[in-house]
Amino acid sequence: MLATVRFMQVAWAATNWLNIHPCGGGSSSSTQQLAGCPRIISRSEWGARPANYVIGHLPGVPTYVFIHHGATAGCTSENSCKQKVREYQNYHMDGHKWPDIGYTFVIGEDGNVYEARGWDIIGAHTYNYNYNGLGFCIIGDFTSRLPNTAALNAVKQLINCGVKNGKISTSYILRGHRDVNPTACPGEKLEALIKTWPHY
Repeated sequence: MLATVRFMQVAWAATNWLNIHPCGGGSSSSTQQLAGCPRIISRSEWGARPANYVIGHLPGVPTYVFIHHGATAGCTSENSCKQKVREYQNYHMDGHKWPDIGYTFVIGEDGNVYEARGWDIIGAHTYNYNYNGLGFCIIGDFTSRLPNTAALNAVKQLINCGVKNGKISTSYILRGHRDVNPTACPGEKLEALIKTWPHY
């Protein structure tokens, strides 16, 4: 006569160690997406190359937000903006020999934000300010025109959500790249506009 033995397994898990999310297909979501942010397209979604290395994490909550432009043709669709972000990364890694794309985030005139180095990683966007500032680059050349409303709203929303989520100091200082380095970036038109924004 065979006896059937049943075992009961009991396990415990600390909830702060769990990352519960739906299974299945669909596009991946960015780990940079915070409450109140515009849509942030992850590195895997835009086809980023792996970083050669990470310089390190920001030592504290950034005090500065710098606005840049790519000084290239613009983009108004997700596919064309993804291509532009890949071009920026290639230029930074192959042209400058940087370990990754330099910006914190890149914003397209499709209204999306593209994860570059992300909220917490030291960037290579604004000389002397990479350890205490974030660099937001809008795709396009804004010497003689402004970014469209979708891009401008995405930048404003990104700054606001960064402040609300503790990723940007509440007393942050907004500047254009040209305010601290000898460059035309972020273009005459965009520079004039951000001078009217809060915290400039």
